[in-house]
Amino acid sequence: MVCIFHGGAGDLTVTAKGKRGNSLVMLRPDNNPQWMVSRNSFPVVDVVIDPHLVHHLRPHQREGITFLYECVMGMRVNNRCGAILADEMGLGKTLQCISLIWTLQCQGPYGGKPVIKKTLIVTPGSLVNNWRKEFQKWLGSERIKVFTVDQDHKVEEFIKSPFYSVLIISYEMLLRSLDQIKNIKFDLLICDEGHRLKNSAIKTTTALSSLSCEKRIVLTGTPVQNDLQEFFALIDFVNPGILGSSSSYRKIYEEPIIISRQPSASEEEKELGERRAVQLTCLTGPFFLRRTQEVINKYLPPKIENVVFCRPGALQIELYRKLLNSQTVRFCLEGLLENSPHLICIGALKKLCNHPCLLFNSIKYGSAIELIQPATCSSEHVYIHTAELGMTWIVLVSNYTQTLNILQEVCKRHGYAYARLDGQTPISQRQQIVDCFNSKYSSDFIFLLSSKAGGVGLNLIGGSHIILYDIDWNPATDIQLMNVFSLGTIEEKIYQRQISKQGLSGAVVDFTRTSEHIQFSVEELKNLFTLHENSHCVTHDLLDCECTGEQDHPGDSLEKFPVSRNCQLGPECQKFNSLKPVSMSQLKQWKHFSGDHLNLTDPFLERIRENVSFVFQNITNQTAL
Repeated sequence: MVCIFHGGAGDLTVTAKGKRGNSLVMLRPDNNPQWMVSRNSFPVVDVVIDPHLVHHLRPHQREGITFLYECVMGMRVNNRCGAILADEMGLGKTLQCISLIWTLQCQGPYGGKPVIKKTLIVTPGSLVNNWRKEFQKWLGSERIKVFTVDQDHKVEEFIKSPFYSVLIISYEMLLRSLDQIKNIKFDLLICDEGHRLKNSAIKTTTALSSLSCEKRIVLTGTPVQNDLQEFFALIDFVNPGILGSSSSYRKIYEEPIIISRQPSASEEEKELGERRAVQLTCLTGPFFLRRTQEVINKYLPPKIENVVFCRPGALQIELYRKLLNSQTVRFCLEGLLENSPHLICIGALKKLCNHPCLLFNSIKYGSAIELIQPATCSSEHVYIHTAELGMTWIVLVSNYTQTLNILQEVCKRHGYAYARLDGQTPISQRQQIVDCFNSKYSSDFIFLLSSKAGGVGLNLIGGSHIILYDIDWNPATDIQLMNVFSLGTIEEKIYQRQISKQGLSGAVVDFTRTSEHIQFSVEELKNLFTLHENSHCVTHDLLDCECTGEQDHPGDSLEKFPVSRNCQLGPECQKFNSLKPVSMSQLKQWKHFSGDHLNLTDPFLERIRENVSFVFQNITNQTAL
């Protein structure tokens, strides 16, 4: 099948018409009569991005602004004014949107008349002040007036004032203020971290869909997190009805694509799934743009991503065995219980991997799960992933507030200065905490962060290491972090499922051939409740890699180590983008080593070497690309 569309996401270039010296000129509308009639035959003029902003824009940001402009002006899809900017973090989605807002508020292609008057920006609460600061940074306080909603500043103030043109509000405050918001005529709607709208039935999506604004932009670095219904929800929000109904989408696209990715799929099913994935990309490509950090590699220093598998402590192994041998877990696996508490068991195993105290403090035992209380849950007798942190600037991320409490106690015991941001941190203080940690004068070298409450979209440039202490089923939560797993436990199984989900995303969003991804059968998933104690790394075992992980030249650093010839690796392996969704075949091409043969130059990893069983490593030599 051949897919052709004007200026699609895969072929965005700014032609000579769009550049005059260092200026950035938007594409003029064509001579379609419907444009001329609707605009009262105003003369068509050039729309030029403010030179003050253009001076700071990188090439991919110029392309992004051009893309957004053409989408909201209806130039890419007739009678459609929505767009999804799915750039990964760090590419400047905020700056691109600010440039668009400022341009449309001052200019237009028809007689130079402004296209918009008021803009609504909806964002997670932790990013409200960040948006305000970005407007201040790029446009100052005189060019444009921005109003942020919080406990002390209500929507009514925005309505009464004629000076404000941009309203920034959190998703939570939007729901509380929906009646007032509906009474305001907004010409442009921007939803930051838009994957929150992945379900068409939730209150937030329903509320935003009820607004009459046609020009809609969704910003998200993770457009597909778990399934293709989420992708449909985002597309249907920005351009309602373009993919038909949810049921027809499921039948035509979702089901064939998913079936084609099953291990038992026939050649015919694989071919149909791939064809439907191409069709879906063609339909959404004109208003869907995704770039990875590959586009800014040349501006960045070398980046190292590590996936570290650590040996569980003796107490953890003992309790893990007892939990797996409990009657409730056995009945869950045999399907003998109604409303079988699989999630409770999975949650218990995950918490045990973090710290046994979490297990006993958060779950009431007795009839639920049969376990013998340990003699002590003192942290002196419990293995902690982080061991000795050393003098590196670390962002330490967890999905659990209770885990952060334990890590905080470790910091106190060792005298480590730290900052903390979680769901209990007042929104008004969050940006201040981030700014303080990022400051070169900060005494805090550890930042304890909750991934579920405020961890999305924060710019923590003060950290040299970003470490995920516990893993989440959603790969989008973990994609930018150095992962630390308990070897052979449920954490490693979740990591394997993450790779499978990222493969589904790649099939549609970063379109890749489905054959590059290994799928896990139902039988393999039964291993979820199995403790593997006799392997250096179960994930490596799944790769069918013949290397032994042994070092050929003692004393060489990990970066210089020549990989075993059986891995079939070469220098080109280092060019894999570390933030791109990783398939199992790509993971095999990363450098990987048994913990018994490590010679590490990283001070953090060197301090925990005695607990490391296996390491996957990807070095992106970004300045050389």
